[in-house]
Amino acid sequence: MVNVDLKAKPYYLDDQQIEWVENTLSQLTDEEKIGQLFFNLFSLEEDGDFNNNDLTNKDILNQYHIGGARYQGGNKHQVQNLLNDLQHNSKVPLLIAANCDSGGNGACKDGTYIASAAQCEAAQDTKVAYHAGYVSGRESQALGVNINFDPCVDILQNWRNTIVNTRAYGTTADTVIKYTNAFIEGFNETKDMITCIKHFPGDGTEERDQHLVLGVNEMTPEEWDQSFRKVYTNHIDNGVEMIMSGHIALPHYSKKLNPKLHDEDILPASLSKELITDLLKQDLNFNGLVVTDASHMLGMTASMKREDYVPLAIAAGCDMFLFFNDIEEDFNFMLQGYRKGVITEERLNDAVKRILGLKAKIHLHDKQAQNTLEKEEAALDVIGCDEHIDMQKEAADLGITLVKNTLNQLPIRPETHKNIQLYVIEGEKNGIYKSDDSVTDHLVSILENKGFNVTVNDGSTRIKGKTLDYRERVDAALVFANIVGYAAENNYRIRWSTAMSNEIPWYVHEVPTVFTSLNFTTHLHDATMVKAYINAYHSNKTSLETVIDKIMGNSDFKGKPNDLVWTNKWQAKL
Repeated sequence: MVNVDLKAKPYYLDDQQIEWVENTLSQLTDEEKIGQLFFNLFSLEEDGDFNNNDLTNKDILNQYHIGGARYQGGNKHQVQNLLNDLQHNSKVPLLIAANCDSGGNGACKDGTYIASAAQCEAAQDTKVAYHAGYVSGRESQALGVNINFDPCVDILQNWRNTIVNTRAYGTTADTVIKYTNAFIEGFNETKDMITCIKHFPGDGTEERDQHLVLGVNEMTPEEWDQSFRKVYTNHIDNGVEMIMSGHIALPHYSKKLNPKLHDEDILPASLSKELITDLLKQDLNFNGLVVTDASHMLGMTASMKREDYVPLAIAAGCDMFLFFNDIEEDFNFMLQGYRKGVITEERLNDAVKRILGLKAKIHLHDKQAQNTLEKEEAALDVIGCDEHIDMQKEAADLGITLVKNTLNQLPIRPETHKNIQLYVIEGEKNGIYKSDDSVTDHLVSILENKGFNVTVNDGSTRIKGKTLDYRERVDAALVFANIVGYAAENNYRIRWSTAMSNEIPWYVHEVPTVFTSLNFTTHLHDATMVKAYINAYHSNKTSLETVIDKIMGNSDFKGKPNDLVWTNKWQAKL
């Protein structure tokens, strides 16, 4: 076991802060210590409230003593009200997390998107990543958030991996380090905020999604040391406070650390002493806090019985457990694990010290005593402010990428291509993260305001009609892939509306055709026939306006693609 040093990096606590940690720890009951290990997820319900199994916020705090909170959904007013209520009623102030990997839109639905990791890389300018971090910190803190469960520091090596496709800052360790350092530097402009990087020991090497199956990073120890170790060493040296453990196995390294392990003994990092205690905390000298990734993910849940892996995660070296399945059941699984000795008293106290230590570092106890933990409504004015919107516009201009234009079909302008056939391709419906259903209307409005005549294609029919008629009435085809999905399949590809749908680009040699992706960067795999392809990275109105301006030739394309956009297909380059 590796015990925390609260005077060392990343805590740097003074004697007064350490005294608060020690005194608070000594006054906690066993049940309260167990509660500190949990992040609870609060979800916005149809009635507009954040509910959890019919328990009130005060019930959750008083009965289960949670150490942290995260939430799903809600506008800025709803979120701020929730977080104020939680801090108001909590005996020990809470760590509150959001997933802000591209701006304030990860903290509330009306927050400001700046740029995804993929867009930051394409922009080839660290100021875009810096601004994404800067806006993430400012807008999330206005709500009452104090932890960002980002940036993602995975290295995207497998083009088929869509779970980190847009969340990875590059295909090499050096690129990931360059842009994630800039993101965190921007985020740290907002004081008293904690960064949590993810997903240790590293996603992006395989195509499968750890939400659905055990993730496996098959790198040898030597390969891992030359890639992911560099990334984690960089951030640990820079003082990152938290690391999220993925439900990802690193079998060759686990066996190196423990030669007695057989294949059947291999566990995801979130349950692996070899990877969390031995590699991360001891070998890499990480003195901060380790949190599991979400515990409903199959990479964890398929490992063993839940009553066994709930306490095992802490015993293996994780310090906090992300989300309850059933709050009463999981709490008691953890408590019984401690009483049975799966979690030793030393390990429990060390985990709680790390939790309280972070709370002390960002002065939550002082703010609680001064009644300044709760946020004023006026703080919300920063969300969507003009400064942030200007950063959004600059990021779109710098990042949007013309991957290919092999027939020199651009620009498309109303003077030369008056009549536009518009195709909008959508993916998963009503998922956790679903595509923006306002995209088609926004595109039509933008194009018509530019002087185009727009016909929205009906993709429900297989009938293509006479090609000469199509060529007569259509001057250019604009195709937008608005495909967003999450944890319903292992990789997200284009799914056409129906078999041999008329939206499939059969028309690429009939009229000039421009294909634009609004999310995933690798759609050329399914649309190798298109000759003009653009990655625009997001479906917000600023991105739509910017990409249309670039299609029209009013603005140059400035983004640069990485080689994964070609999906290892020679024909994609034609």
